[in-house]
Amino acid sequence: MKGSYLLIIRLGEGKTVRTKGRTFELEPGYYVYVGSAMNSLEKRVARHFRREKKLHWHIDYLLSEAELLRAYLIPSEVKLEEDLSREVSRFGEAIPGFGAGDVKVSTNLYRFEDEPDEILRRILEELGLSWKIVKSQEEIMEIRW
Repeated sequence: MKGSYLLIIRLGEGKTVRTKGRTFELEPGYYVYVGSAMNSLEKRVARHFRREKKLHWHIDYLLSEAELLRAYLIPSEVKLEEDLSREVSRFGEAIPGFGAGDVKVSTNLYRFEDEPDEILRRILEELGLSWKIVKSQEEIMEIRW
């Protein structure tokens, strides 16, 4: 399945997240990461839930320091990553340069003081998108669309 996804991440305390080429100073709070997987949505998001993996993308480095609470899987034949990122940016604090190397937005990571689910659901509804929420790698494998 093709599509995009939103990861809901909790960072309990401030952290310095170092990737191969960048350093990000992140405050405690909730973070929303916007991504896409135009080959295998389920496999990509399942990978994000795994604790043991090779660190490749910016998000891998953050997830090694934070708690992935849940993910919104958004099936689509069209890449929605930039549109979703722009919508989330209206409500969250942008973390410049995080995970947006292949898109025309400046970031794909946004900080929220409180859990962002109500905002995200409103965005998805306004865009007329369908989604499923998963909380583990095991739940992803059981999804039936």
